[in-house]
Amino acid sequence: MNVHQNARLTPKGRELLIARLERGKHVCDVACALGVSVRTIYKWKKRYREYGVAGLQDRSSRPLTSPAQTPATVEMQVVKLRKQRRTFDRIAEQVGISRATVGRILVRHGLNRWRDLEPQEPVIRYERDRPGEILHIDIKKLGKFNRMGHRVTGDRKMPAYMRGMGWEYVHVCVDDHSRLAFTQVLQSERKECAVAFLKAAVAWYRQLGITIERVMTDNGSCYRSRAFNRLCKAMGIRHIYTKPYTPKTNGKAERFIQSSLREWAYAQAYNTSDQRKIELPYWLHHYNWHRPHAGIKKKTPISRSGMNVNNLMRLHN
Repeated sequence: MNVHQNARLTPKGRELLIARLERGKHVCDVACALGVSVRTIYKWKKRYREYGVAGLQDRSSRPLTSPAQTPATVEMQVVKLRKQRRTFDRIAEQVGISRATVGRILVRHGLNRWRDLEPQEPVIRYERDRPGEILHIDIKKLGKFNRMGHRVTGDRKMPAYMRGMGWEYVHVCVDDHSRLAFTQVLQSERKECAVAFLKAAVAWYRQLGITIERVMTDNGSCYRSRAFNRLCKAMGIRHIYTKPYTPKTNGKAERFIQSSLREWAYAQAYNTSDQRKIELPYWLHHYNWHRPHAGIKKKTPISRSGMNVNNLMRLHN
Protein backbone atom coordinates (compact mmCIF):
# COMPACT_ATOMS: atom_id res chain seq x y z
CA MET A 1 0.00 0.00 0.00
CA ASN A 2 1.49 3.25 -1.12
CA VAL A 3 0.50 5.76 1.56
CA HIS A 4 2.00 9.25 1.74
CA GLN A 5 2.69 9.63 5.43
CA ASN A 6 3.43 13.36 5.23
CA ALA A 7 0.42 14.41 3.14
CA ARG A 8 -1.66 17.16 4.69
CA LEU A 9 -5.43 17.34 4.39
CA THR A 10 -7.25 20.59 3.84
CA PRO A 11 -10.52 21.26 5.71
CA LYS A 12 -12.41 20.23 2.53
CA GLY A 13 -10.37 17.03 2.39
CA ARG A 14 -11.26 16.25 6.01
CA GLU A 15 -14.96 16.71 5.25
CA LEU A 16 -14.57 14.35 2.30
CA LEU A 17 -12.83 11.87 4.62
CA ILE A 18 -15.75 11.90 7.08
CA ALA A 19 -18.32 11.65 4.26
CA ARG A 20 -16.64 8.52 2.91
CA LEU A 21 -16.44 6.91 6.34
CA GLU A 22 -20.13 7.62 6.95
CA ARG A 23 -20.95 5.94 3.63
CA GLY A 24 -19.36 2.79 5.05
CA LYS A 25 -15.97 2.92 3.30
CA HIS A 26 -13.18 1.00 5.00
CA VAL A 27 -10.51 3.06 6.80
CA CYS A 28 -7.67 1.63 4.70
CA ASP A 29 -9.51 2.39 1.44
CA VAL A 30 -10.14 6.01 2.50
CA ALA A 31 -6.48 6.38 3.53
CA CYS A 32 -5.32 5.09 0.13
CA ALA A 33 -7.72 7.32 -1.79
CA LEU A 34 -6.66 10.46 0.08
CA GLY A 35 -2.96 9.62 0.24
CA VAL A 36 -2.65 9.72 4.04
CA SER A 37 -1.90 7.23 6.78
CA VAL A 38 -4.50 5.16 8.64
CA ARG A 39 -3.48 6.97 11.84
CA THR A 40 -4.47 10.29 10.23
CA ILE A 41 -7.90 8.87 9.34
CA TYR A 42 -8.49 7.79 12.94
CA LYS A 43 -7.31 11.16 14.25
CA TRP A 44 -9.83 13.14 12.22
CA LYS A 45 -12.55 10.59 12.88
CA LYS A 46 -12.06 11.01 16.64
CA ARG A 47 -11.94 14.80 16.41
CA TYR A 48 -15.17 14.83 14.39
CA ARG A 49 -16.85 12.57 16.94
CA GLU A 50 -15.85 14.92 19.79
CA TYR A 51 -16.32 18.37 18.23
CA GLY A 52 -18.41 17.91 15.09
CA VAL A 53 -17.64 19.87 11.89
CA ALA A 54 -15.78 22.54 13.90
CA GLY A 55 -13.24 19.92 14.86
CA LEU A 56 -12.20 19.53 11.22
CA GLN A 57 -10.82 23.09 11.05
CA ASP A 58 -7.16 24.00 11.53
CA ARG A 59 -6.01 24.71 15.07
CA SER A 60 -3.34 27.10 16.21
CA SER A 61 0.01 25.45 16.86
CA ARG A 62 0.63 27.82 19.76
CA PRO A 63 0.72 25.95 23.09
CA LEU A 64 -2.04 26.61 25.60
CA THR A 65 0.54 27.47 28.24
CA SER A 66 4.12 28.77 28.06
CA PRO A 67 5.91 27.76 31.29
CA ALA A 68 9.23 29.17 30.01
CA GLN A 69 7.84 32.60 29.11
CA THR A 70 9.49 35.55 30.82
CA PRO A 71 7.34 36.79 33.73
CA ALA A 72 5.48 40.04 33.12
CA THR A 73 7.29 41.76 36.00
CA VAL A 74 10.68 40.97 34.46
CA GLU A 75 9.48 42.11 31.04
CA MET A 76 8.33 45.45 32.44
CA GLN A 77 11.69 45.85 34.19
CA VAL A 78 13.48 45.32 30.85
CA VAL A 79 11.28 47.94 29.17
CA LYS A 80 11.85 50.41 32.02
CA LEU A 81 15.64 50.03 31.81
CA ARG A 82 15.58 50.38 28.03
CA LYS A 83 13.69 53.67 28.33
CA GLN A 84 16.56 54.76 30.56
CA ARG A 85 18.76 54.15 27.50
CA ARG A 86 20.48 51.01 28.77
CA THR A 87 22.17 48.68 26.26
CA PHE A 88 21.12 45.07 25.70
CA ASP A 89 24.13 43.74 27.62
CA ARG A 90 23.61 46.10 30.54
CA ILE A 91 19.92 45.16 30.84
CA ALA A 92 20.71 41.44 30.67
CA GLU A 93 23.29 41.84 33.44
CA GLN A 94 21.00 43.83 35.72
CA VAL A 95 17.88 41.70 35.26
CA GLY A 96 19.65 38.35 35.16
CA ILE A 97 18.40 37.05 31.81
CA SER A 98 20.12 36.34 28.50
CA ARG A 99 20.86 39.03 25.94
CA ALA A 100 18.72 37.15 23.39
CA THR A 101 15.73 37.27 25.73
CA VAL A 102 16.24 41.01 26.20
CA GLY A 103 16.27 41.41 22.42
CA ARG A 104 13.02 39.47 21.95
CA ILE A 105 11.27 41.50 24.66
CA LEU A 106 12.39 44.82 23.19
CA VAL A 107 11.35 43.79 19.67
CA ARG A 108 7.88 42.97 21.00
CA HIS A 109 7.64 46.43 22.56
CA GLY A 110 9.20 48.23 19.57
CA LEU A 111 12.21 49.45 21.56
CA ASN A 112 15.06 47.46 19.99
CA ARG A 113 16.49 50.42 18.02
CA TRP A 114 17.91 53.59 19.54
CA ARG A 115 15.76 55.79 17.34
CA ASP A 116 12.66 54.15 18.82
CA LEU A 117 13.52 55.81 22.12
CA GLU A 118 13.37 59.30 20.62
CA PRO A 119 9.97 60.97 20.85
CA GLN A 120 8.35 61.65 17.51
CA GLU A 121 8.23 65.31 16.60
CA PRO A 122 4.66 66.46 15.97
CA VAL A 123 3.83 67.22 12.35
CA ILE A 124 3.08 70.93 12.08
CA ARG A 125 1.10 71.83 8.97
CA TYR A 126 0.50 75.42 8.02
CA GLU A 127 -0.74 77.49 5.13
CA ARG A 128 -0.40 81.22 4.62
CA ASP A 129 -3.58 83.27 4.29
CA ARG A 130 -2.88 84.85 0.91
CA PRO A 131 -0.71 84.31 -2.18
CA GLY A 132 2.79 85.74 -2.04
CA GLU A 133 3.30 85.63 1.74
CA ILE A 134 5.95 82.90 1.42
CA LEU A 135 7.63 81.46 -1.66
CA HIS A 136 9.38 78.12 -1.09
CA ILE A 137 12.52 77.75 -3.23
CA ASP A 138 14.70 74.68 -3.83
CA ILE A 139 16.95 73.02 -6.45
CA LYS A 140 16.93 69.49 -7.92
CA LYS A 141 19.94 68.11 -9.79
CA LEU A 142 19.28 65.91 -12.84
CA GLY A 143 21.74 64.10 -15.07
CA LYS A 144 22.15 65.15 -18.71
CA PHE A 145 22.04 62.58 -21.53
CA ASN A 146 21.91 62.45 -25.33
CA ARG A 147 20.38 59.01 -25.77
CA MET A 148 18.08 56.70 -23.89
CA GLY A 149 19.67 54.85 -21.01
CA HIS A 150 20.09 51.12 -20.57
CA ARG A 151 17.01 50.90 -18.33
CA VAL A 152 14.91 51.72 -21.39
CA THR A 153 16.92 50.17 -24.24
CA GLY A 154 18.48 47.26 -22.35
CA ASP A 155 21.82 48.08 -24.01
CA ARG A 156 24.58 48.55 -21.44
CA LYS A 157 27.34 48.97 -24.06
CA MET A 158 27.36 52.76 -23.95
CA PRO A 159 30.41 54.35 -25.62
CA ALA A 160 32.80 56.05 -23.23
CA TYR A 161 32.38 59.45 -24.87
CA MET A 162 28.66 59.41 -24.01
CA ARG A 163 29.24 59.06 -20.29
CA GLY A 164 29.72 61.84 -17.81
CA MET A 165 27.77 64.48 -19.71
CA GLY A 166 27.28 66.41 -16.51
CA TRP A 167 24.28 67.82 -14.70
CA GLU A 168 21.52 70.35 -15.12
CA TYR A 169 19.76 72.02 -12.23
CA VAL A 170 16.01 72.45 -11.92
CA HIS A 171 15.32 75.54 -9.81
CA VAL A 172 11.80 75.37 -8.40
CA CYS A 173 9.58 77.64 -6.32
CA VAL A 174 6.07 77.11 -4.91
CA ASP A 175 3.72 79.69 -3.46
CA ASP A 176 2.65 78.57 0.01
CA HIS A 177 -1.03 79.55 -0.24
CA SER A 178 -1.97 78.81 -3.84
CA ARG A 179 0.64 76.11 -4.64
CA LEU A 180 1.36 77.91 -7.91
CA ALA A 181 4.78 76.71 -9.07
CA PHE A 182 7.48 78.16 -11.31
CA THR A 183 10.58 76.33 -12.55
CA GLN A 184 13.62 76.85 -14.74
CA VAL A 185 16.34 74.44 -15.85
CA LEU A 186 19.67 76.27 -15.36
CA GLN A 187 23.33 75.39 -15.76
CA SER A 188 24.37 75.40 -12.11
CA GLU A 189 23.32 75.88 -8.51
CA ARG A 190 25.69 78.81 -8.03
CA LYS A 191 24.67 82.24 -6.83
CA GLU A 192 24.43 83.68 -10.35
CA CYS A 193 21.76 81.17 -11.34
CA ALA A 194 19.95 81.51 -8.00
CA VAL A 195 19.79 85.31 -8.46
CA ALA A 196 18.59 85.01 -12.07
CA PHE A 197 15.93 82.50 -11.02
CA LEU A 198 14.60 84.71 -8.22
CA LYS A 199 14.26 87.65 -10.64
CA ALA A 200 12.40 85.48 -13.15
CA ALA A 201 10.15 83.99 -10.46
CA VAL A 202 9.16 87.36 -9.00
CA ALA A 203 8.33 88.64 -12.49
CA TRP A 204 6.27 85.53 -13.28
CA TYR A 205 4.20 85.80 -10.12
CA ARG A 206 3.73 89.52 -10.72
CA GLN A 207 1.98 88.66 -14.02
CA LEU A 208 -0.56 86.77 -11.93
CA GLY A 209 -1.07 89.71 -9.60
CA ILE A 210 0.99 88.15 -6.79
CA THR A 211 3.59 90.18 -4.89
CA ILE A 212 6.24 88.09 -3.15
CA GLU A 213 6.77 89.12 0.48
CA ARG A 214 9.07 86.36 1.77
CA VAL A 215 11.16 83.54 0.36
CA MET A 216 12.15 80.40 2.22
CA THR A 217 15.28 78.48 1.22
CA ASP A 218 17.68 75.96 2.70
CA ASN A 219 21.19 76.93 3.80
CA GLY A 220 22.86 76.29 0.44
CA SER A 221 25.82 78.50 -0.43
CA CYS A 222 23.97 80.15 -3.33
CA TYR A 223 21.23 81.30 -0.95
CA ARG A 224 23.72 82.37 1.70
CA SER A 225 25.57 84.51 -0.83
CA ARG A 226 25.63 88.29 -0.56
CA ALA A 227 24.35 88.62 -4.11
CA PHE A 228 21.17 86.68 -3.37
CA ASN A 229 20.49 88.50 -0.13
CA ARG A 230 21.20 91.90 -1.69
CA LEU A 231 18.60 91.10 -4.35
CA CYS A 232 16.04 90.10 -1.71
CA LYS A 233 16.66 93.36 0.13
CA ALA A 234 16.41 95.43 -3.07
CA MET A 235 13.07 93.78 -3.91
CA GLY A 236 11.71 94.26 -0.41
CA ILE A 237 11.58 90.50 0.17
CA ARG A 238 12.33 88.97 3.55
CA HIS A 239 14.62 85.93 3.32
CA ILE A 240 13.91 83.01 5.70
CA TYR A 241 16.21 80.00 6.11
CA THR A 242 15.09 76.49 7.05
CA LYS A 243 16.46 74.76 10.12
CA PRO A 244 19.64 72.82 9.19
CA TYR A 245 19.11 69.12 8.30
CA THR A 246 15.32 69.45 8.37
CA PRO A 247 14.13 69.45 4.73
CA LYS A 248 10.53 68.99 5.89
CA THR A 249 10.57 72.67 6.95
CA ASN A 250 10.53 73.47 3.24
CA GLY A 251 8.14 70.60 2.60
CA LYS A 252 5.98 72.22 -0.07
CA ALA A 253 8.99 72.64 -2.37
CA GLU A 254 10.18 69.11 -1.57
CA ARG A 255 6.73 67.72 -2.38
CA PHE A 256 6.57 69.64 -5.65
CA ILE A 257 9.95 68.22 -6.65
CA GLN A 258 8.67 64.69 -6.04
CA SER A 259 5.59 65.38 -8.17
CA SER A 260 7.68 66.85 -10.98
CA LEU A 261 10.04 63.87 -11.01
CA ARG A 262 7.18 61.39 -11.11
CA GLU A 263 4.97 63.24 -13.60
CA TRP A 264 7.55 64.98 -15.80
CA ALA A 265 11.22 63.97 -15.48
CA TYR A 266 10.64 60.20 -15.18
CA ALA A 267 7.14 60.02 -16.66
CA GLN A 268 8.30 58.97 -20.11
CA ALA A 269 11.40 57.82 -21.96
CA TYR A 270 13.04 60.94 -23.38
CA ASN A 271 15.60 60.60 -26.16
CA THR A 272 17.73 63.42 -24.74
CA SER A 273 17.80 65.67 -21.70
CA ASP A 274 17.08 68.60 -24.04
CA GLN A 275 13.80 66.93 -25.00
CA ARG A 276 13.00 66.56 -21.31
CA LYS A 277 13.75 70.25 -20.80
CA ILE A 278 11.44 71.25 -23.67
CA GLU A 279 8.59 69.25 -22.11
CA LEU A 280 8.84 71.03 -18.75
CA PRO A 281 6.80 74.20 -19.55
CA TYR A 282 3.92 72.08 -20.88
CA TRP A 283 3.81 69.94 -17.76
CA LEU A 284 4.12 73.03 -15.54
CA HIS A 285 1.13 74.63 -17.27
CA HIS A 286 -0.87 71.44 -16.66
CA TYR A 287 0.20 71.45 -13.00
CA ASN A 288 -0.81 75.05 -12.39
CA TRP A 289 -3.97 75.27 -14.51
CA HIS A 290 -5.53 71.83 -14.82
CA ARG A 291 -4.19 69.37 -12.25
CA PRO A 292 -6.26 69.04 -9.03
CA HIS A 293 -4.03 69.47 -5.97
CA ALA A 294 -4.69 67.23 -2.97
CA GLY A 295 -3.23 69.78 -0.55
CA ILE A 296 -5.85 72.41 -1.45
CA LYS A 297 -8.94 70.18 -1.51
CA LYS A 298 -8.61 69.06 -5.14
CA LYS A 299 -8.61 72.62 -6.48
CA THR A 300 -6.17 73.81 -9.13
CA PRO A 301 -3.39 76.16 -7.97
CA ILE A 302 -4.43 78.91 -10.38
CA SER A 303 -7.91 78.99 -8.82
CA ARG A 304 -6.33 80.27 -5.59
CA SER A 305 -4.25 83.01 -7.19
CA GLY A 306 -6.82 85.70 -6.40
CA MET A 307 -7.07 86.94 -10.01
CA ASN A 308 -10.46 87.63 -11.59
CA VAL A 309 -11.81 85.33 -14.27
CA ASN A 310 -11.19 87.70 -17.19
CA ASN A 311 -7.51 88.11 -16.39
CA LEU A 312 -7.14 84.37 -15.91
CA MET A 313 -8.67 83.65 -19.31
CA ARG A 314 -6.40 86.22 -20.93
CA LEU A 315 -3.29 84.62 -19.46
CA HIS A 316 -4.52 81.13 -20.29
CA ASN A 317 -5.06 82.01 -23.91
